[in-house]
Amino acid sequence: MFEKLTEKIQGAVKSLRGQGRITETNIQESLRAVRLALLEADVHVSVVKDFLGGVKEKALGAEVLQSLSPDQHFIKILNEELIRVLAEGDTRLDFPPLPPGIVMLVGLQGSGKTTTAGKLALHFAKDGHPSMLVPADVYRPAARQQLETVGRAVDAPVYQPEEGDGPVEICRKAFAEARKRGMHRVIIDTAGRLTIDERLMEELAQIVKAVGPHESFYVADAMTGQSALGTVKAFHEKVTLTGVILSKADGDARGGAILSVKAVTGLPVKFVGIGEKYDALEAFHPDRMASRILGMGDVLGLIEKAQEAVDEKEAEAMARRLRKAEFTLEDFRTQLRQMKKMGPLEQVLGMIPGMGGALKGIDPSQIDDGKIKRVEAILNSMTVHERAHYQVINGSRRRRIAQGSGTAVSEVNQVMKQYMTMRKMMSQLRKKGMKGMARYLNNMAR
Repeated sequence: MFEKLTEKIQGAVKSLRGQGRITETNIQESLRAVRLALLEADVHVSVVKDFLGGVKEKALGAEVLQSLSPDQHFIKILNEELIRVLAEGDTRLDFPPLPPGIVMLVGLQGSGKTTTAGKLALHFAKDGHPSMLVPADVYRPAARQQLETVGRAVDAPVYQPEEGDGPVEICRKAFAEARKRGMHRVIIDTAGRLTIDERLMEELAQIVKAVGPHESFYVADAMTGQSALGTVKAFHEKVTLTGVILSKADGDARGGAILSVKAVTGLPVKFVGIGEKYDALEAFHPDRMASRILGMGDVLGLIEKAQEAVDEKEAEAMARRLRKAEFTLEDFRTQLRQMKKMGPLEQVLGMIPGMGGALKGIDPSQIDDGKIKRVEAILNSMTVHERAHYQVINGSRRRRIAQGSGTAVSEVNQVMKQYMTMRKMMSQLRKKGMKGMARYLNNMAR
């Protein structure tokens, strides 16, 4: 996400490197570069003006900390101001203590409402709140069937309308059934249009009157930039929206939509869609998003993904083996499986501080998840004894492993080389702690 914006902002910061301090003269070039980066990213003009005003005031009005160089201090200020811009508005959800809480999704056709409904259901389920999906789109061909497919994928029930029921009646009856079945959330997938029309708006107003949703989200395609937010006001007048969900943000290399939401709509971002899979929906955290935009990674997000993916008992057993210097090929295979659970590899790597710049210019195919599958196939083709005792894997065994995994011997050799490198890294970590590990990685990068 935001690759182009991140690259240009980092370029703007470079001009301050080597300076003794920040002055009005030397900061002008950096501010000009940041302004250009934001405008090229399709950020709303009022946001650019407000943001740069705050940055300049802080940069010239504060002493540079002794521990920070001018470029580091400028990055710190950029981060603080980005958080301020992104944090405007309440990003918390407001549901009643007694379920079900009702969520209504509105927006134009093709913005991703139906997929987002499934993502929300999965998100709520992880927090222990089962959801019912409601097909309130009676106009688009196969809309209900699509929602049923989504429901099966995320293990959420879909309300089955009675013949002849209109959208308002469907929502009213679905709410009653959800309450009867003990559902915590009701997610209404409303009809979209290619353009705004009065009948659609009136229909939404009637649904609001009938069921009184607690959260009404406008779903906007982030890839279309600011223009995706242009129709919000028309919806807001009829529905009283509580927030925006930006879908397809993983394809938004510019970043204009996410920075412009509050200025254009007056509404906070509540969720961000960061991939096609149903678990690729994140609650919006301004501080984490600011870090990503600046190329500083998202450590907390990475930790949360790791906590979801890693089996605690398995991790403890591996830690015990590492203390005895017993990092085996079986452990290597386990780590790969856990990494796959965390999501697309490129996305996971992008959450590691500094890794965004390291990935610049690398062909995405080089960090393709398909390559992890090939490595896993090679490890699966080994016997239990071979994974426990790598020393026994000679030339003939490598040929057998290659044949069994449908790969080449050269790929098996490469996997063994990667394993030996990881073994060495684990040994450094065990002997010298984190400082030793950092030095080792630093030497590898040279």
